Amino acid sequence: MLQTLKNAFKAKEVRTRLLYTLAMLVVIRFGCQLPVPGVDRNFFSEWFAQQSGDAFNFFDAFTGGSFLNMSVFALNITPYITSSIIMQLLTIAIPKLEEMQRDGEDGRKKIAAITRYVTVGLALIESSAMAIGFGRSGLLAGEAIWLDYVCVITALTGGAAFIMWIGEQITEHGVGNGISIVLTINIISRMPQDLATLYEQFVKSASTVTMSVITAVVIIAIILITVVLVILLNDGVRKIPVQYAKKMQGRKTYGGNTTHIPLKINTAGVIPIIFASSLMQFPIVICQLLGYKGTGAWSEILKGLNSNNWFNTAIPQYNIGLLVYILLVIFFAYFYTSITFNPLEVSNNMKKQGGFIPGIRPGKPTTDYLTNILNYVIFIGAVGLVIVALIPIFFNGVFGADVSFGGTSLIIIVSVILETIKQIESLMLVRNYKGFLNA
Repeated sequence: MLQTLKNAFKAKEVRTRLLYTLAMLVVIRFGCQLPVPGVDRNFFSEWFAQQSGDAFNFFDAFTGGSFLNMSVFALNITPYITSSIIMQLLTIAIPKLEEMQRDGEDGRKKIAAITRYVTVGLALIESSAMAIGFGRSGLLAGEAIWLDYVCVITALTGGAAFIMWIGEQITEHGVGNGISIVLTINIISRMPQDLATLYEQFVKSASTVTMSVITAVVIIAIILITVVLVILLNDGVRKIPVQYAKKMQGRKTYGGNTTHIPLKINTAGVIPIIFASSLMQFPIVICQLLGYKGTGAWSEILKGLNSNNWFNTAIPQYNIGLLVYILLVIFFAYFYTSITFNPLEVSNNMKKQGGFIPGIRPGKPTTDYLTNILNYVIFIGAVGLVIVALIPIFFNGVFGADVSFGGTSLIIIVSVILETIKQIESLMLVRNYKGFLNA
């Protein structure tokens, strides 16, 4: 691994891209510590500490702690992620956008431009809500005037736009996957603090040295097992063989080759968990921002939606929220895959190109076969997602191990690292260097 990294730095272009990416990440981490002018950061830290639920912890992990610091990058990459998801959904609903997506590179550039505008719009709305909502409660130092609100809104919106620009620059001039790398470095930046919390809470507080060692080994084993599960879930593929018929044109023979359709086990990636978590936490976030604690049955519903109350043997009734969460993850896994993979379209394309699945007739039988296989694959992937997502929630509910790098974070980290390694490997293979994955 070290030798491979050394070889990567020997190639001038690869070295330049790596150093450029590193420089951009340093800029991001610096901006995450740069406070918004006129903001009382102590007020926001105290407010954040009083919140229940993991919605804001989840958001703070995605922003690399900049949300808690109320820095100029407080919104970070989240408006871009939201706008990307919105554009993906609208592409299915609006025929014009669907045509753009099929227009090749020009169409993708147009959709990317629209995504940027949507990102800035969302950042403007979110920053305005934060500035006005928190400003009235004491976020702004001293007696706030309208110019203070404008300053906060401008700083937060500009920070989100700048982060988006950095991500695109890393994609173009760095090692690729710019937005994903920004998100990953944000999540990783919070992990040392979480590990320190686990050490203080379980290892250091153990009654004997032996128990401390056993506890440390158990924590490391759980983290490693979770990472291995994520890798298996990310790399798992169901290969469907496809045979192309031979065609004679003049004296030449075309086709006749065999290939396969790769169906990833985790077809929807981390999207089902993000959708399910967002939907579960949305009522809690709204009530907390409005200062409404809830009474009677509504209070019990809010507690059931809070993942901190799941797997708690003292209050088993709140595990109903856990069941709802599992069903939502499975539902969104099927929903998101249905808008990104169309068996009918794949079947028609195969038929036009003279391809067929051995033992399956072209046309509707092929579509039905692909649909059945896809349903099984989606279910297996959704179950895997649920297991990975619930591991940290289980230990939080049973042992009180509250950390920000949950299953969602680990899936993102592992997926992005593997994809980035493949990107670097492709750059190195051009220069006959041995890649990371072959080391």
